[in-house]
Amino acid sequence: MLEIKVVGSGCPNCKKLEALCYEVVDEKKLDAKIEKVTDFNQFGELGIMMTPGLIVNGKILSQGKIPTKSTLEHWIIDSN
Repeated sequence: MLEIKVVGSGCPNCKKLEALCYEVVDEKKLDAKIEKVTDFNQFGELGIMMTPGLIVNGKILSQGKIPTKSTLEHWIIDSN
């Protein structure tokens, strides 16, 4: 099972990244757990300095930007 963490305060960009993750997981019918991390104290512990952040299976894939849907698909599928 994929472990996807969307790290952010809940701003529109963070919500958009979270929605994109759900979209990709649903469309590709992947077995994944998507977790939203909103605790500022955990951001640094996870290695995220800019939000939104994306961590898949413990690996930071993105910080401070929203990847395109196709890029996100490739990242998630390659991490599976």
